Amino acid sequence: MRLPVLIALALLAALPVVAQRPLSPEGMVEIAYGGDARQRLDFTPSARPGQSPLVLFIHGGAWSMGDKAMAGHMAAHFRRRGYAFASVGYRLVPDVDPRRQAEDVAAALARLLGDSRRLGIDRERVMIMGHRAGAHLAALVGTDPAYLAAHHIPIAAIKGVVLLDGAGYDVAAQLQAAGPLLRGMYRRAFGDDPAVQASLSPAGHAAAPNAGSFLILHISSRGDSAAQSERLGALLRAAGTPAEVVSVDNSHAEIFRRFGEPGHRATALADAFAEALFQR
Repeated sequence: MRLPVLIALALLAALPVVAQRPLSPEGMVEIAYGGDARQRLDFTPSARPGQSPLVLFIHGGAWSMGDKAMAGHMAAHFRRRGYAFASVGYRLVPDVDPRRQAEDVAAALARLLGDSRRLGIDRERVMIMGHRAGAHLAALVGTDPAYLAAHHIPIAAIKGVVLLDGAGYDVAAQLQAAGPLLRGMYRRAFGDDPAVQASLSPAGHAAAPNAGSFLILHISSRGDSAAQSERLGALLRAAGTPAEVVSVDNSHAEIFRRFGEPGHRATALADAFAEALFQR
C-alpha cells in the first residue's frame, strides 16, 4: 500500500466521531458562499431574539478531510448560550491549498456579515474557532489581514479567536520536528517551498494588526501542539495582542468531540472567553 494511502487511513481513523449528539439543531440552514459544492456553511440562529453574537467554526481533518456537519453538537451548545453559530465547509487538499481554504473562511464570514440583519447577527461581536487544521486556518485569518481585506472587512471585525489543539502555526518548524507520517501530511498541504510555508504560517503574521484577542488551547500530552501554541501566543503578546495559552487534559479528538459536555474544561474556557469578549 502506498504511503499517501496509509496516511489517509491513519488520519481518517483519527477523525472525531460525534455520537448521540444533535446533528441538526433547531433552525439550522445551509447557506452557499461560493460556487463550489464545498463552499457551504451550516448556520444556526441564536435561541434568543435580536442581534446575537456570532461564533464561526472551522473543522479539522488535515486540510484534506472533514465536513461542516461534524460541528452539530457545538451549534446546539452555542445556540443555547444565546449565540448564532456557523460551521464552515471549505474546499480540500489536493483540490486547493491552505491559502484557498483561508480565502474560503473569509468569504464565508463576509457572506454572513453581509446578511447580518436578516440572520440576526451582531456584526460587532464575532468570534472564530477552529480545531486541528481548522485551528491553523482560524489563526491565519485572524493574523493575516489580507484574507478579510479582499472583502473590505478589517481584521478588527474579529473580536476573538479560539484555537483547539492546532500545531501548524509555524509550518517550517513543524516540518522540521515531525516524523515521517506527519511530515508527509504537511508536505501534501503546504508543499516544499519555504516562501509558501512562511506565507501560510500564522506565526509569520503575528505582528499587528490582528484579531482582538486569542485563546489558544492545546492538549497536555502533545508536545508539538504545546510548542507551537506557546510560540504563537508569545509572538502575539509581543505585538500587543492579548493571547492566553492553556494546556488541557483531553485527547486530540476529545477537545472537540466532547465540546459542550458538563465538566469539559476546553468548553468552560471557551465559554468564559466568549462571555468576556461579547460583553457590551
